[in-house]
Amino acid sequence: MTNQVQTCKACGSTKFTKGRLDGYAKVRPINKTFSLGSNLILTFCKKCGEVSSMKVEKPNKF
Repeated sequence: MTNQVQTCKACGSTKFTKGRLDGYAKVRPINKTFSLGSNLILTFCKKCGEVSSMKVEKPNKF
């Protein structure tokens, strides 16, 4: 794994942070009506808010 410097496509900044999208906005399996699903982890630019990555927090729930 390499430590590459990320550059924001929108503003050119190299400062990023992570946050969690949770609450009712969970990712749920299509064929499992009663699944609790999983939160999303977003990596985004600290300067302008452009999202560079979305990742399912617990992919094993699928």
